Amino acid sequence: MQVTVLGAGIIGVSTAWHLLQRGHTVTLVDRQPDAALETSFANAAQISVSYCEPWANREAPLKALKWMFSATSPLLFRPQIDPAQWRWGLQFLGQCNDAAFERNVAQLVALGSYSHAALKDVVAETGIEYHRLERGIAHYYTDQKSFDGAAGAAAVMQKFGVKRKVISRDELLKIEPALTAFANRIVGGTFTPSDESGDARVFTQQLAALCAQRGAQMLYSHDVEAIDATGGSVQQVRVRDRATGATRALKADAYVVACGAYTTPLLKRVGVQVPIYPGKGYSATLPLLQPDKAPQVSMIDDQLKIAMSRLGNQLRVAGTIELGGFDLSLDTPLAKKRCEMLVKRIEEVFPGVADTRTPEQGGDPQFWTGLRPATPTNIPLMGRTTVGKLWVNAGHGTLGWTHGAGSGKALAELINGEQPAMAFDFYGMKPQTKAPMARTAQMQALPPSQA
Repeated sequence: MQVTVLGAGIIGVSTAWHLLQRGHTVTLVDRQPDAALETSFANAAQISVSYCEPWANREAPLKALKWMFSATSPLLFRPQIDPAQWRWGLQFLGQCNDAAFERNVAQLVALGSYSHAALKDVVAETGIEYHRLERGIAHYYTDQKSFDGAAGAAAVMQKFGVKRKVISRDELLKIEPALTAFANRIVGGTFTPSDESGDARVFTQQLAALCAQRGAQMLYSHDVEAIDATGGSVQQVRVRDRATGATRALKADAYVVACGAYTTPLLKRVGVQVPIYPGKGYSATLPLLQPDKAPQVSMIDDQLKIAMSRLGNQLRVAGTIELGGFDLSLDTPLAKKRCEMLVKRIEEVFPGVADTRTPEQGGDPQFWTGLRPATPTNIPLMGRTTVGKLWVNAGHGTLGWTHGAGSGKALAELINGEQPAMAFDFYGMKPQTKAPMARTAQMQALPPSQA
């Protein structure tokens, strides 16, 4: 079967890889000159099955209202004259209850466990190196009220097979001594030894190179001009070479749209409406000044809802969600404040460990922003659309890296006529009530968002 995959982020490349593994012929299209140069470029670097929680919960509406008035809040709703934003917001509010939360967690964890196992399989087969650290993820709390709620969060994960445990401050410091300078601010934490971290961009680009070696046609620097659909089915996709302006028609037996937040406007052209809205996230990547004092365990700061991960001789800090349309600016006053907040927290938690100087001071912080493709439930859309031969694999929010390998595998299985071994309601297909021979990731101590 000939399959055209639109989008070369972690989701699209993983889909292409698993299609090739099943003997299909693949063409991979992306507007950038290489894979993983948009949403997968500089995310939080965490494979966090233990953090597969939806944003929508019963406390979210009040928090979102409160956070609207803070430039550095974890979730910032910036009202636009955009019906899609308000429609998404209303759907999000509809998920802010306990029943929906638990229902959504069940599917997110199922996909997370399935994906973690798929990632391990790919790494074992390919030997890809991507600054992987199998040290777990620690989640620390700086106020007693939040820490008191940690037991409930851990219990939810344990219910679905994830061994996230509540730990004391002293236990946390034994797991990650690099937190010593910040210890007086910490009241406790949770730890999941089976989680891990690594560079999503490096992984994706190496996997894309292996796809090319296995015969995939890589059409980088190509824009999608049109999806031509007649008679209820896609006939071809027209793409344009950014360098030459030349256009070409791609004919295939199946087409996969894995374009992150840009999936929504692309599918809208053929009458397919999907509830995916861009959530702007930020990151800062900082050179290490004292590598021996840098953390080896990836972690989450509960107060600011940010993630910190070591990537070789650099430290990545990432987080925040900003719902304000397709805005990728880094030079606005708001964007600068959010970037400054990330760097300031690194200096507070790990003083002197990383170079937190501004460019004006002689530093070299690498700031980045990307658009997380968010659904109201946080559950990605993977499956068949109502248009013949057209499939979707998008809407992974902050969990694209966590869910990437498994999402690619699952969609490749569906296209191949197989049933993925997990309890998950695939887009455009009948809901499942239980998983056929469900496979979960190995939840063991050592090995172990955010996308």
